[in-house]
Amino acid sequence: MSESATGWPRGRTHWILGSVVLLGLGVLVGLVLQNVWLGVVLAVVVSIGWLIAYESSRGRNVGVNDPDNGVEL
Repeated sequence: MSESATGWPRGRTHWILGSVVLLGLGVLVGLVLQNVWLGVVLAVVVSIGWLIAYESSRGRNVGVNDPDNGVEL
């Protein structure tokens, strides 16, 4: 993992901000559905998928279908 001069890995800020935004959206969805915990659970599930897709795009392997390594998101 490449690190900047501060020791903070490149790209970490973006996925932290994205996770916070998804969590906030999950709480809002939960408030609309009158069940905040359901919104938080949905936000966590979506953020895991988003994190996998984000890391895949950073690795420049988007859309790769390699039988040896499996299908990547």
